[in-house]
Amino acid sequence: MPGDVNIAPIALLFADQTRASILQELSDGQALSAGELARRAHVTPSTASTHLAKLMDAGLLIAEKQGKHRYYRIADPAIVQAIEALAALAPVRQVHSLREAQIAQAVRSARMCSTHLAGKLGVDLTQALVNKGVLAASEEGYYMTSYGQQWLCDFGIEGEALKRRGLEVVSHHIDWSEHRPHIAGALGAALAQRLFELQWITRTPFSRAVRLTASGQLSLRDEFGIHI
Repeated sequence: MPGDVNIAPIALLFADQTRASILQELSDGQALSAGELARRAHVTPSTASTHLAKLMDAGLLIAEKQGKHRYYRIADPAIVQAIEALAALAPVRQVHSLREAQIAQAVRSARMCSTHLAGKLGVDLTQALVNKGVLAASEEGYYMTSYGQQWLCDFGIEGEALKRRGLEVVSHHIDWSEHRPHIAGALGAALAQRLFELQWITRTPFSRAVRLTASGQLSLRDEFGIHI
């Protein structure tokens, strides 16, 4: 007969600094090679491979082979939610160089959380959609309004993201760096994708942070009143 869940084995995997760094670096939804993950975690490739094997065995990561290389990604969006939840409880890591400080600031300003936007940009975008009447806030979370459905369609968002309206709750997470909600799920992913298509944001090399383009800064200010 099944008993209660045992969270200790999974918690132990998160408790190692190298594995935690690997999981955080993959939390933006990208697939990265073992070599790139080793570089970002500041460990040797052999050390990274050992930790990747443990994460694979636990079902936290999956690997995709492309030619001679294997690329690793988070196995399930729920794992990213767990990472974000732990990040909200975790102490801030001290930085030891100007470069580390710049990277940390960029991640807090705007980053990818799986398929949606997080950081100050994600939080400010969520609040802007409430202010515009696209979303309505309640104790349970956010709901898409009838006006919001039309507005999103005019903004270039279609498909699954627009099926959520009325009394259906729009998925959201509490942002670990801002301690306020940002929208997630299908709508969050569609909004992020649209901003990439408009070239308002672009990915930052070797980081899960995203960068606002010059046109993006102007457009986000004019359309949403966002200043970052």
